Amino acid sequence: MDADLLARVCEAAGQDVEPVAAVHRGYAHNARWRVRLADGTAAFAKAAVDEDTAAWLRIERDLYELRAPYMAELLGWADGDLPVLLLEDLADAHWPPAWRAGDAEAVRDALRLVAQTEPPAAVTLSATFWLDQHNWPDVAEDPAPFLSVGLCGEAWLDAALPALAEAARTAPVAGESLLHLDVRSDNLCVRGGRAVLVDWNWAARGNPLFDLAGWLPSLHAEGGPSPEEVAPEAGIFAAFFAGFWASVVGLPPPATAPRVRGVQLAQLRVALPWAARALGLPAPS
Repeated sequence: MDADLLARVCEAAGQDVEPVAAVHRGYAHNARWRVRLADGTAAFAKAAVDEDTAAWLRIERDLYELRAPYMAELLGWADGDLPVLLLEDLADAHWPPAWRAGDAEAVRDALRLVAQTEPPAAVTLSATFWLDQHNWPDVAEDPAPFLSVGLCGEAWLDAALPALAEAARTAPVAGESLLHLDVRSDNLCVRGGRAVLVDWNWAARGNPLFDLAGWLPSLHAEGGPSPEEVAPEAGIFAAFFAGFWASVVGLPPPATAPRVRGVQLAQLRVALPWAARALGLPAPS
């Protein structure tokens, strides 16, 4: 940790801070450190490194003010060009994978509580913005990047595309429930039987089933139960998520998340056959 970052973390804490270790988890490019405060408290510092991560941290700070049981405790904050968010240290929690007995149920319980929480005024994003993002129409326009990852053949894609595109287009994304919108194992842990969700910069309003459906492919990819075992009703979103990942997985990664394509491919390996099953299509081949 350089001197400038240390000074910003000390400002957020309101006391001297000792760096413990850098944390290399997740796919965004914030600076992350485990630290120890002068009073002995273990904490996690998340620092902006550019304009984008600064905006994301400000959103997160507003969400952590909820002090909800499915969130880490907010310990400090320093604003400025490159703000710093200080949270309780969750290093002693279990961070999947592996998915142990009861872990998936703990996440489901946490998502129920999220959906029951009144979204704060800071949450202005609607999950419907996803309907305007990359999806099956992009694959139809240029299928080569998607086909290059080898999850299906051109003939299967040609036959399945109309049903996949229609199901994605009509997915019931809209709603007024609070959503995390990025539920994956790198954004959650389990401690004392309770799931804690981190990285709230995509918080939005929408259909609570959207959060659940978005998590299920990564859960199964990491050795957890299949989507149908956890939430058969979530299949109405399978084509939507498969389409998003299919439209980007063969493209170069974004500069802000250089390792994200690997995790997207792992999720697509689950979501594509899940979508086929949900729509009564032949398995991808």
